[in-house]
Amino acid sequence: MVQIDLKPPLVKKKKIYQVLYFQVIVAIIAGILLGHFFPEIGVSMKPLGDGFIMLVKMIIAPVIFLTVTTGIAGMNDMKKVGRVAGKAFMYFLTFSTLALVIGLLVGKVIKPGAGMNIDPETLDASAIAKYVTQAHEQSFVGFVFEIIPKTMMSPLTGENILQVLFAAILFGIGLALTADKSKVVIDFLHAVTHPIFKVVEILMKTAPIGAFGAMGFTIGQYGIDAVANLGMLVGTFYITSLLFVLIVLGAVARYNGFSIFKFLRYIKDELLLVLGTSSSEAALPTLMQKMEKAGCAKSVVGLVVPTGYSFNLDGTNIYMTLASLFIAQACNIDLSWEHEILLLLVAMLSSKGAAGVSGAGFITLAATLAIVPEVPVAGMTLILGIDRFMSECRALTNLVGNGVASIVVARWEKQLDKEQLDKALNE
Repeated sequence: MVQIDLKPPLVKKKKIYQVLYFQVIVAIIAGILLGHFFPEIGVSMKPLGDGFIMLVKMIIAPVIFLTVTTGIAGMNDMKKVGRVAGKAFMYFLTFSTLALVIGLLVGKVIKPGAGMNIDPETLDASAIAKYVTQAHEQSFVGFVFEIIPKTMMSPLTGENILQVLFAAILFGIGLALTADKSKVVIDFLHAVTHPIFKVVEILMKTAPIGAFGAMGFTIGQYGIDAVANLGMLVGTFYITSLLFVLIVLGAVARYNGFSIFKFLRYIKDELLLVLGTSSSEAALPTLMQKMEKAGCAKSVVGLVVPTGYSFNLDGTNIYMTLASLFIAQACNIDLSWEHEILLLLVAMLSSKGAAGVSGAGFITLAATLAIVPEVPVAGMTLILGIDRFMSECRALTNLVGNGVASIVVARWEKQLDKEQLDKALNE
């Protein structure tokens, strides 16, 4: 009698040094040490960080286009596309506004800029001139027109995520409405996703090199002392963002049936990658993969995550109102509640108008202060030296916010496999 072994084959467990998050941690620590003890060499590592970000940006457009297009093409009901987009924007507007309000309230209570007694006349605005120029160029009207690409395929060769999303949605709808005649095209696009995501997997192997270069440059260029000099603002921002994730997003997660702590553990690779590179874009492709693996429908992930990268910037919004109040307090400028409400409203618009721009957090702050004359734009020079450190926290908070949003919207749409989610978060 032949015995059949029904035990599943053993999966060889990776050794700790083979795991991406461990490699990135080691790279970050090495970068910090190099930048601190050998700052000139640390600064020279900048091309490594920039090169990795360029590699990731190279693949972002195809990933978004294929994910969104195939996701929508698989929907039989076009009303469903509009429903998902509508719910996503309702979520974005609610929590982006809440983040702005929290940043404003924390700034009023903690008052991180109080006591600095800076005379606005002594501030040299030349260092931030380029940011102010970019802020003016990124007007809300101009932003709306920038969504529309020159051709259907031109976004695939650019860096504007919203243009890629716009073209992908249109093309996906076209495929869905002609599914009987377009089956060959749909099957081809599904087939192309396999090598594209394999390329993503290959590129992620260079993440430790990128994190090492970016961190070595940051510490070498600005020094750890840059954080200490304005530690009150940096500390307030980091703690506020952490509490926003754990309390606000934690409550959202709990209401929707999952733990924020387990979710953070699940996306730890992406969080460390963002920490090392100060760019949430670096983790966009793998975040989308993980959200699908966690049970979110491909069509929901394709719409929510890329759109959230422009419209659901919780970390950036906290930073904008908190930094604005910091500058006002440092310059001994008392803002009335009318000015604070105006600041809030302008920040809501400008945070959308400069979306997708390199250094968007600093640029959106410039755009906001340019319209609220009570707070001097030149005051941004006070935080220019530490903005790089704060950008890491902005990117981390934005990443977590968009991950949670995709699960929530998927659940609202009944496009979430709860069993698969629990399995992914408990691994």
